[in-house]
Amino acid sequence: MGEKNDYKSTMNLPSTEFPMRANLSQREPEWLRFWDELDLYQRSLEVNEGGETFVLHDGPPYANGHIHMGTAYNKVLKDLIVKYKTMRGYVAPYVPGWDCHGQPIEHQVEKNLGPEKMAAMDQAKLRELCRKYALEFVDVQREEFKRLGVRGDWEDPYLTLAHEYEAGNVEIFKKMYLDGAIHKGAKPIHWCIRCHTALAEAEIEYGDETSNSIYVAFGVTDETPWDADGPVSVVIWTTTPWTLPANVAVTLADDADYVGVKSADGRVMVMAEALVESVAAAAGWETIDMVGPRVRGRDLSGLHYAHPIHGGVQGVIITGDHVDLSTGTGAVHTAPGHGDEDYQIGIKYQLPMPMPVLDDGSFDAGGGPFEGQNVWDANPKVVEWLQAKGTLLAASDITHSYPHCWRCKQPVIFRATEQWFVSMEKTKLRDHSMRAIREVEWVPGWSVNRISAMVEDRPDWCISRQRAWGVPIPVFTCTKCGETVATAATFDSVIALFSSEGADAWFIKRPDEYLPPDTTCSRCGAGVSDLKAEDDIVDVWWESGVSHTSVLEARPELYRPAELYLEGSDQHRGWFQSSLLTSVGAYDVAPFKRVLTHGFIVDGEGRKMSKSLGNVISPLDVIEKSGADIIRLWVAASDYSQDVSVSDEILERTGEAYRRIRNTFRFLLSNLADYDPSCVVEWNHMPELDRFALVQLADLAERVTASYEDWKFHQVFHAVHGYCVTELSSFYLDVLKDRLYADAPDSSGRRSAQTVLSQVLLTIVRLIAPVLSFTTEEVWQYMPAALRSDVVSVHLAGWPDVEVPAEDAAKLREAYGAVLVVRDAVTKALENARNSGEIGKSQEARLLLGVPDGMRLALEERGEAALSEMFIVSSVVVSPEPVAEVTVTVERACGEKCPRCWNWRELGSDGLCARCSEVVGSL
Repeated sequence: MGEKNDYKSTMNLPSTEFPMRANLSQREPEWLRFWDELDLYQRSLEVNEGGETFVLHDGPPYANGHIHMGTAYNKVLKDLIVKYKTMRGYVAPYVPGWDCHGQPIEHQVEKNLGPEKMAAMDQAKLRELCRKYALEFVDVQREEFKRLGVRGDWEDPYLTLAHEYEAGNVEIFKKMYLDGAIHKGAKPIHWCIRCHTALAEAEIEYGDETSNSIYVAFGVTDETPWDADGPVSVVIWTTTPWTLPANVAVTLADDADYVGVKSADGRVMVMAEALVESVAAAAGWETIDMVGPRVRGRDLSGLHYAHPIHGGVQGVIITGDHVDLSTGTGAVHTAPGHGDEDYQIGIKYQLPMPMPVLDDGSFDAGGGPFEGQNVWDANPKVVEWLQAKGTLLAASDITHSYPHCWRCKQPVIFRATEQWFVSMEKTKLRDHSMRAIREVEWVPGWSVNRISAMVEDRPDWCISRQRAWGVPIPVFTCTKCGETVATAATFDSVIALFSSEGADAWFIKRPDEYLPPDTTCSRCGAGVSDLKAEDDIVDVWWESGVSHTSVLEARPELYRPAELYLEGSDQHRGWFQSSLLTSVGAYDVAPFKRVLTHGFIVDGEGRKMSKSLGNVISPLDVIEKSGADIIRLWVAASDYSQDVSVSDEILERTGEAYRRIRNTFRFLLSNLADYDPSCVVEWNHMPELDRFALVQLADLAERVTASYEDWKFHQVFHAVHGYCVTELSSFYLDVLKDRLYADAPDSSGRRSAQTVLSQVLLTIVRLIAPVLSFTTEEVWQYMPAALRSDVVSVHLAGWPDVEVPAEDAAKLREAYGAVLVVRDAVTKALENARNSGEIGKSQEARLLLGVPDGMRLALEERGEAALSEMFIVSSVVVSPEPVAEVTVTVERACGEKCPRCWNWRELGSDGLCARCSEVVGSL
């Protein structure tokens, strides 16, 4: 065996069929079929039967359109948690759900039909088309979520259009109505004139709009302190000229000082003294001529003025705490039908609440000269009309943040209409909800401030919608006297109707077909045949919010309160809040023990995903190109406590990190082909380096487990990736190659190394399995069967527990802390020597080390042979002379290069080093 190539057959070269190239987009569907055949979801519940249960309750996405990066991120994050909890021994059911009702679906069906067909469509047929559309996209999204590797009860998800779910809405409505929390009333709410419906705060998006900014003089008709100086007007400022027809009052600040300013035409303009200069600037007054006394707002209360639009009509001056002295005039145009603060002050002063705007945004006769005009079209015409009347002091345009409809993206109006509300005060729902918030764990911790502020400041919840596709408000109106009829008996009848036939029956059947025959109107005594079913449907947020009853309470494998709700941060005003309010309203307890919130998905520059920006990335495209595990790794690597960036560059970096982890798995598998547990080497018989490697592994497992428990999944990724790259590939595995490849196959040194590698493989494949679900399954199936112990899937393999003797581990951490510092210095010195041509491979080097006294003992205790192995050099000499910091001198090694192992040693008569000579001789 003279030539070095002849020794190849004597080496223990790596061997595995585990592919180097992942080819995830082709291989992942095979694992999906494998899991289906295995019925993995059911098996994942059975494997921990009798154990503690962990319920993550799925917030339902809309059954509308394909999934996007936001929904993909959300579902993978949930899946990661459920799989982790399963591997920790919990029974962790996951029931996915879909929000199947509401305006997004109805809007899309309307769009598909076109205006002519839509106009001819009756409600029952429209609901049928909406149901068909929703169920189609449930099927589409179900397959897309499954392709991401998300495990759950996909064959029996919850759907808000299911009969039993619809009945759950009525159960909660019944409880809260009979307790007095739900009432009907007229108050201003967000109204979309495009969609013809009321909107809740959660259905509002804010964006910039350009509006008219006008200053208008309202002529005062009563005596004032300024009458001696000329005709007196109070000056108001508004950005909504179209609301002037509904004006009934002007509100002043009670304690503010008001003064008169004489205009060029001799009129006296009354305004807050603090705002005189800004009004003069807006009106273009070159000089300010103050006249008359300074008067407190409260002393002007009760005066009347001529209505700015309607001749012969008067308004009244009042005072209120909401008047702001930082902008405007200090005199607020007040129309109780067009704003919440106006409404509240109107209640206080018992003001009238005219509403001249119809559902479609056009004025009725109450709009005076603007009757029949759309409010937006009327805006400039109101300005022109005021100009012609001589009451307009100034007009300009301003750009400001303004509420828009979440679906049609059009600006909305405030409009008082008869609606159904959940009162935040009548049953102390606000107080009880604030208490419940404090009893819940919020992740991240700061998110409690967001939900608290929203609940503390929110108005009554408008829960009625003027749409077709949804669950109806389950009450009746007496056609004889207009009284609302809603009793425990009528609610129970509706619950039974919805449970058996669904909410569609409400729109088809007469009330006397399902209500008790003795149902009567409490006011006039009219019978059941005189009752009319309510036309409005409930807010879609109410619908999804009652899932704590329709799903958690209804399904035997679930319960409330759930351990975890998990959605994007926008759900503090959406699903988190509607779930909280309905649960506290019905049961006086939150529906969740813990709420985890993640940020929005943005591009690499922090911009929102937008077709117009061309920065939209589809998860389906990523899956087709790179595989679902790349998306899953991106999810785990991202810090969800802030907005999450995604771009082609970020996904490419994620792919590189994936390849490093995969290559680590491949190295481990390729060096365990001839290993089984019978070859194990016990702790006390292992080389010290192997023991230290197990300590590092135990530390990793502890660190990763703590990160999962703390919901810090990006730390899981960084810990596992860093371990594979730094602690394994760059150190331990690099050092082991000589022992693995060149020692005798059954030598205790090689078997010890394989014992450690088997533990490393069994540990990290399970630590990262919740994240890289497909790849870890592939690794598991390529492992030697004996290592798998008849466990058919990595996802059923439980959680790793690496035990090392605590006292030994502490000593090894301390000693190897010094060794690794020296190794870093050695690595740099060897690299410099290679670059300068002094050596080729590190095995050609001999090292002379100078070390500080604090490190000397650690190196001497390891011994020069062990240090040579760890530094992958021919020999190491530690100088006895103390130095301030580590020094490394690189010299050429003595001896010759062994043709088998390539180490520089003294060679024997057979031309091999002593170790290789013994191994080859034994073969």
